[in-house]
Amino acid sequence: MSRILLFANTDWYLYNFRLSLAKDLRGQGHEVILLSPPGGFQELLQGDGFQWIPFPLSRQGINPIKEFWTLWKLSRIYHQINPDIVHHFTIKPVIYGSLAAHFLRISGIINSITGLGHLFIDSEAVTRLLRGIASRLYRMNLRGTQVIFENPEDRDIFVQNRLLKAEQSHLILGTGVDVEKFHPTSKANETPVVLFSSRMLTTKGFIEYIEAASKLRRKGLNARFAIAGRTDPGNPASIPDEQIDAWKQSDTLEWWGWQDDMPAALARADIFCLPSYREGVPNALLEAAACGLSIVTTDVPGCRDVVTHGVNGLLVPVKNADALADALEMLITDNDLRHKMGLAGREIAINRFSTTKVNKETLAVYNLFFKS
Repeated sequence: MSRILLFANTDWYLYNFRLSLAKDLRGQGHEVILLSPPGGFQELLQGDGFQWIPFPLSRQGINPIKEFWTLWKLSRIYHQINPDIVHHFTIKPVIYGSLAAHFLRISGIINSITGLGHLFIDSEAVTRLLRGIASRLYRMNLRGTQVIFENPEDRDIFVQNRLLKAEQSHLILGTGVDVEKFHPTSKANETPVVLFSSRMLTTKGFIEYIEAASKLRRKGLNARFAIAGRTDPGNPASIPDEQIDAWKQSDTLEWWGWQDDMPAALARADIFCLPSYREGVPNALLEAAACGLSIVTTDVPGCRDVVTHGVNGLLVPVKNADALADALEMLITDNDLRHKMGLAGREIAINRFSTTKVNKETLAVYNLFFKS
């Protein structure tokens, strides 16, 4: 059996999106070790019986000396663990983890490109410069590795820009959703409830959601608009707390805050909305679909891999609050359409995005490295 290391930029990511994979690997007899910065979920990971190792990692750091020091410390950890296979998630773990693994001649390297994120969405000059640097680092460090993409557009960008060879790439749609944990419930809302649940980032379409809700409330539409989630100070697209506090003073929105029990939160909603600028494959949409909610999201990579327009939801142009408001109004005022789309979404979640299916496809990539 193999010793496997999973490395991500937050323990929240490992717990919410990769715990089932870690359990499946352990169930096959492999030793699984988890590595990430501490963030409040380490006790939950350890409570499930996994060895978790803390590794401070600045998600925005660009100081060459500090970053070199980070890489050196990471290499020492890899040397001490001596894994047979390393699996990296998110930009810095992919780049730094691959560099350390190549240096130590670890042959089993798997990299998951979980979305192109702020670095590939933002158009500011500094971000464009960092994007160019990141592309060079990707090209150098993805060599000889197996790379998993969550949507075909992201894979095409990497292949077309020669950041890797096509034969290295694997397309696995998202991280999967537990369709037993996330399931439809009966609705008893007299007034339809629209839920936005995500980190409070501009790139998640947070501002467009607020603008659309405000427009519909001014129009006198009978609906409730809720927000669940929290800020993410480590992300450049995070909305400042003071701006959030100002919006909280408005009676347009209901602020549900961070939800530890997302199935219960989704059970309170009738429509799910995520007008994101770009995604890998967003788990928020998978969970909403599995719970039988109709969805309004943007016609962008990742989101349109979950939602088929007119089938299990509606797709709208990115950064367009007016179109978002129109789509929400259509579902708010048509209970039968919501129900029909919710049923279709549940079927899509089961057939295309179940954790069982996604983990099986991911383990097929691991099989390329497992010792016979």
